[in-house]
Amino acid sequence: MTTSTIDLTLPYKTRVQDALSNKHLRTALDRSTGRMAGQRVAAMTAVDGQLLRSQVRQMKEHVIRNLPDLLEELERTITANGGHVHWAKEGVDVQRLVVEIARKANVQKVVKAKSMATEEVHLNQALQSAGMKVVETDLGEYIIQLAGEPPSHIVAPVIHRRVEEIAEVFQRELDMPPTLDPQVICSVARGALRKEFLSADMGISGCNFAIAETGTCCIVTNEGNGRMSSTLPRVYVVVMGIEKLVPTVEDAFLQYQALCRSATGQQCSVYLSMTSGPRRPGDTDGPEEFHVILLDNGRVEARLRLLHRRDRALQCGDVDPPVVRDQRAGV
Repeated sequence: MTTSTIDLTLPYKTRVQDALSNKHLRTALDRSTGRMAGQRVAAMTAVDGQLLRSQVRQMKEHVIRNLPDLLEELERTITANGGHVHWAKEGVDVQRLVVEIARKANVQKVVKAKSMATEEVHLNQALQSAGMKVVETDLGEYIIQLAGEPPSHIVAPVIHRRVEEIAEVFQRELDMPPTLDPQVICSVARGALRKEFLSADMGISGCNFAIAETGTCCIVTNEGNGRMSSTLPRVYVVVMGIEKLVPTVEDAFLQYQALCRSATGQQCSVYLSMTSGPRRPGDTDGPEEFHVILLDNGRVEARLRLLHRRDRALQCGDVDPPVVRDQRAGV
């Protein structure tokens, strides 16, 4: 069997037709998404799911209304903790900033935790063009990086591949002996990635949420790669969309409960890594440098459109927009 690579040069409609006619792909997606949906339902029924969603919605509405003030507070607290805050208007600004930070620190190798923000701005390509080795460390992201493919799902990036195809990639790229045993495959990946962690100069991650009052960036993972990426390299860079804010620690744990249940159907994740600054005297681990890049890339404009839409709806009595329905329901 030969693993087929997604050809992004083909027209979109052609790729859609190829995917729809792929029986193995349909089976893999049906099985995986069905299992994930069932897990989410079970996790939400273990608590008052409607109340939890309402509380998170109310908190996020507060963030949207007060975003400028909360961003300034986050910058103050991160700076007070010894970190550095950078503002990126567009994706190219993120590329420039990270490359500048890396060159100043003589970075040769970068390890990355899963990040939709860095996918959004094509950061890997920019770092590779600058001569640096970039290694994705989330298992799914690592697999598709070895296969030369983009992620296909925000939570499960390799959801479109069967174990036979993954094994073929590992045999070709990592000299793994022929096997379809998932434990063996994971063990091979673990051994390869550990070497990358221990020799990396820079770690990069996204941010599931950042706490304005404490200057803390939080990443939620199940594999431990986020913890390794944020603590072992001497430079740690967080790339976060400006909407990933929560005001307080209490809000962070509220968001955490909803995130785990909604994303993977868990009561809680295996790891919750919280970074508030660089390594301090006496700390046994942690980065020497801590940088947070706040990414706009259209988010400010989207916020203004949302606020304008809400205000107009309130003025004319239109109760269709969800944000207005939520407000009138006391959410």
